[in-house]
Amino acid sequence: MSKRLPPLNPLRAFEVTARHLSVSRAAAELHVTHGAVSHQIRALETALKVQLFERRGGRLALSPHGAALLPVVAGAFDSIAEAIALLTRPTTEGELVVSCVQAVASFWLVPRLGSFTERYPGVRLKLIASNDPREIYSDRVDLALVYGDGHWPDRVVEPWTDISLFPVCSPTLANSRPLREVADLASHVLLHGDDGREWNSWLAAAKAPTLAYGRRHFMSNAHLALEAAINGLGVALGDTVTVSRLLADGRLIVPFDLAVPAPDAFFIVTRSELRNTPMVRAFIDWLFAERVRDEARPERTPRRARTRRRELQRAS
Repeated sequence: MSKRLPPLNPLRAFEVTARHLSVSRAAAELHVTHGAVSHQIRALETALKVQLFERRGGRLALSPHGAALLPVVAGAFDSIAEAIALLTRPTTEGELVVSCVQAVASFWLVPRLGSFTERYPGVRLKLIASNDPREIYSDRVDLALVYGDGHWPDRVVEPWTDISLFPVCSPTLANSRPLREVADLASHVLLHGDDGREWNSWLAAAKAPTLAYGRRHFMSNAHLALEAAINGLGVALGDTVTVSRLLADGRLIVPFDLAVPAPDAFFIVTRSELRNTPMVRAFIDWLFAERVRDEARPERTPRRARTRRRELQRAS
């Protein structure tokens, strides 16, 4: 016996309106008029013989019936979208658009991409270096590797890795001007890749908060701060993901043992309808496999990096 369901258009109008709690925004997303959305919702309420929305203090709110219906309808549309995506992108071939934090893209992702392209030669990768939240919600982006607090509504968010922060500088800078104690930072330029929050956190842990008010340069992102450090312009904050290769090849060293947890973490963010498509799934699996491979290598801790700096000093 077949089950009678309301038409899809009224259900879609209800889902979008419930998500925004605004008929106007729903109309804009669906590319129809305000009146068309209102008509579809009234038709659905008539068919179901219940009220789905109510007004509270001049604002639109879900009724108890609407609140019960929303997760079911939203889940159904997500399932339909995912199934269609799997049908239209059934193989690991085609264009994959990835947005990634610039520092991670340059210093971690690009040096490792050879292993992915060798395994999936049919994938044409388009890499966007960005940590702009707008990229997360852009229809042109299939997957985003971002740094933040993990709160991006209406997206599938998967933790990738936590990180720790610690000062890094070029071997040349460390050899030309002392960096044996935290107090020595007073004679160096601090390179900021944010608004100062991360350096403040590290200096507080090092019991030297006043050093935050010394000589400093502010860069728009961590990539520029690390590039400046590589070129000997000052001391930047590195993290356990971004600077791993820069430490391994000696372009940067870690002068102090102290590392502090970063305020945020790295996350993989996708649209629900793309999460399990073959290309997106393959890239996500590869990202995790590379992190496991990193963690299996001998850890280059701040102490090990400091030993490397002392070896350079003795050789000079």
